[in-house]
Amino acid sequence: MKKVLKWTGISLSVLLIGLALFGWWMNEPRPRGLPAAEADELAFKMLRAVDKSAWDTTRFLQWSFPGGHDYLWDKSRDLVAVTWKDNRVLLRTRSVTGKAFTAGRAVSGEAADRLIQKAWAIFCNDSWWLIAPYKVFDPGTQRSLVTLEDGRQGLMVEYASGGVTPGDAYVWLLDESGLPVSYKMWVKILPVGGLEFAWEDWQTLQTGARIAAVRKGPWTLSIGKISGAASLAGVGLTEDPFAELGEQDY
Repeated sequence: MKKVLKWTGISLSVLLIGLALFGWWMNEPRPRGLPAAEADELAFKMLRAVDKSAWDTTRFLQWSFPGGHDYLWDKSRDLVAVTWKDNRVLLRTRSVTGKAFTAGRAVSGEAADRLIQKAWAIFCNDSWWLIAPYKVFDPGTQRSLVTLEDGRQGLMVEYASGGVTPGDAYVWLLDESGLPVSYKMWVKILPVGGLEFAWEDWQTLQTGARIAAVRKGPWTLSIGKISGAASLAGVGLTEDPFAELGEQDY
């Protein structure tokens, strides 16, 4: 038994050392760039490629994210319905308040607060992976042109505030039209900097806005059931899913 534990400990140590060496080898220093008008021009080119004006007319957005997270977002009222496992939260994104339900029953008190905060956190993450190109001019962003270690030039967008992990940075690699081909990430939740994900399977919403459904990199992430429209009927609904929140200033 002692021998088994000994070899198990040695194997685990070797694995941890291997992972540390792999992370060191894969890690890429965050590039530095100076904000410039050319960076903003490139960002606007990307927004034209994904049709930002059409995105602005997309009031309702529906999608499913890996991990069993389902969303219906009403952009005009800053409301989102978040569903996972047997939980459902009707979330006001501006105030991070709302109503929570488990197994169809309303939850109150600290249990509701925990579910609302969970819904906010996963919405921030999952919506980011879905619509990141549209967020290059969000409040607290800074844009610059950078040259990567392999010589490619990209648009770096740094987020000084917003969401749940301020301080993250992304370098966009674009094709000639300005459409994102991939981005490289320097984010707090990942110990390795510079991981690259290709943006593939571009889909056009009913409004004309464009969203990529697949992120392919060290692992592949596929986003399903994407639909977007200017009306509820456009996403297959007839009744207001947020009626339970009541009439108020959202």
